[in-house]
Amino acid sequence: MNVITGKVWKFGDNIDTDLIIAARYLNTSDPHELAKHIMEDADPEFVKKLQPGDIIVAGENFGCGSSREHAPIALKAAGVAAVVAKSFARIFYRNSFNMGLPIFELPSADKIAEGDLISIDMEKGVIKDLNKGVEYTFSPIPPFMQELLACGGLINYAKAQLLQERK
Repeated sequence: MNVITGKVWKFGDNIDTDLIIAARYLNTSDPHELAKHIMEDADPEFVKKLQPGDIIVAGENFGCGSSREHAPIALKAAGVAAVVAKSFARIFYRNSFNMGLPIFELPSADKIAEGDLISIDMEKGVIKDLNKGVEYTFSPIPPFMQELLACGGLINYAKAQLLQERK
């Protein structure tokens, strides 16, 4: 899981958690039900176009708004492999790692176009735009955060740690 490759879907600045998953769907916590409605108010056809392994690329302040964990849960359940943005709201950043959704801050995210195929090397901190032959660098994810992602999130990580202690 150290390299993620997928097709890009672009969104702009200040994509808030209500746009990622509208509040009207928060009467459930079922990830698969939530996944049916991601980005619906931005693009009603988005879920039909999205393929498992695709990547969202956005501008500044992705995940702003409410602190709900539903947003990264819904994105992950829909098959979004990662989110790359110029910046993330702090609570969304932490919730994403806790839920096992890889996210990457890339100041030059606006240079990546919708439809491009990109690969993200978490360890090296390199994003390659395979269509344009361009590489972008970002600060690699710390090893502990990579462990959280590898386990599928904080709860799974804690369970694995508990099992290790019992051995």
